[in-house]
Amino acid sequence: MTVSGAARIAGVTGDPVSHSLSPILMQIWIEAAGLDALYAPFPVLPQDFETAIRGLAKAGCRGVNVTLPHKEAALEFANASSSIARAVGAANLLTFTSAGIHADNTDIAGFLAALEPANLDYGKTRALVFGAGGAARALVYALLTVGVTKLAICNRNMTRAQGLARDIAPDADIIPWDARDDALSGSNLIVNATSLGLNGNTELVLDWQRVAPGSVAFDSVYTPLNTGFLAGAAGRGLTAIDGLDMLIGQARPSFQAFYGRPVPHVADLRNRLIRVLEAR
Repeated sequence: MTVSGAARIAGVTGDPVSHSLSPILMQIWIEAAGLDALYAPFPVLPQDFETAIRGLAKAGCRGVNVTLPHKEAALEFANASSSIARAVGAANLLTFTSAGIHADNTDIAGFLAALEPANLDYGKTRALVFGAGGAARALVYALLTVGVTKLAICNRNMTRAQGLARDIAPDADIIPWDARDDALSGSNLIVNATSLGLNGNTELVLDWQRVAPGSVAFDSVYTPLNTGFLAGAAGRGLTAIDGLDMLIGQARPSFQAFYGRPVPHVADLRNRLIRVLEAR
């Protein structure tokens, strides 16, 4: 598809961002919708984030999706924000308009959509969330909105975990990192909201024998699709859910925000993305 000088430009920013499937996903939808548009990756270091975002806004970009480690910073300097983004304390979607920069968070909807096939009874769910960054904040908030009352947070940085609990989940248990395996006992939803396992980096290694078979494990990482975290969970007999459906779910409202069109139907979307991952 030809891109003209009048193309609508949007993108994704993070550090790193080379692993992101968002440019491929968005381009599939752009082509299916027949749009004159482009979605590009913008690798930005944390110290350059605000300058880069304001520059993109001034250059006529429609907006950006935001991935780690910028989600909390994205909310801080936006001119306006949605109630969800403010409640979470992080944003994964910035749109640029004449009124300024608007922050939103679509990770909540994406995460809950990914969990739907597991048919969890949220009122009886005991969730253990690993992580305390922007993604973890959204996932913890999402679990609380659907009725989870038994929730624990475990993070390598204890102060960050305490801050997440203070802001969003004051009744959550804070688990020291060294006690993470002990916390698995009794948990029936285990969530990895850290970057562990991303691009073959250090994995989140757990003693899955402490988790009851039939429980659910969710990994927000999707590159690779089958992380060590998910392989360990599946080996124990758990329902293992990768982060790809969350990626697709959070991207749908972003596409409409950037390009002003509903997302077109693409029948084999997930399989097309999996083939891209397998070819890497």
